[in-house]
Amino acid sequence: MKRRTFLLSGAALVLTRPALADATPVIKVFKSPTCGCCTAWVEHVRQSGFAVEAQNVDQDALYALKDRLQIAPELAGCHTALVGDYFIEGHAPASDIGRLLEEQPLARGLTVPGMPMSSPGMGGPGAGDSFDTLLVASDGSTSVFASHS
Repeated sequence: MKRRTFLLSGAALVLTRPALADATPVIKVFKSPTCGCCTAWVEHVRQSGFAVEAQNVDQDALYALKDRLQIAPELAGCHTALVGDYFIEGHAPASDIGRLLEEQPLARGLTVPGMPMSSPGMGGPGAGDSFDTLLVASDGSTSVFASHS
């Protein structure tokens, strides 16, 4: 009886281990409670399969977070998210977040500065001009991570 229990426990561990290895980290979003586009972006990320914890904060707390993360004002969006060791600033597409987590570049995070009308949560494709998702390097410099039209 003890041997059967041991074998079944070992089989259960083997069967659950891949699921644990594939677990996607939770995206923690800090946003204004009155911002509809932030709520729409959170829904976009959830519908793309990410686990999301959204926290409403006042503007002072949101600006303090951006300052702590050293997000330059010209790179800022209307909400800030944290996932793994990265920040996600503004309306970055979920596909870009997935790619960031898969490739794991040496960087601080991603940003979509401002609020481009065609970005997720702002109206979607065709709602405005094309936009770039920028990769923010450790020194604060940026490079184009993905272009969207």
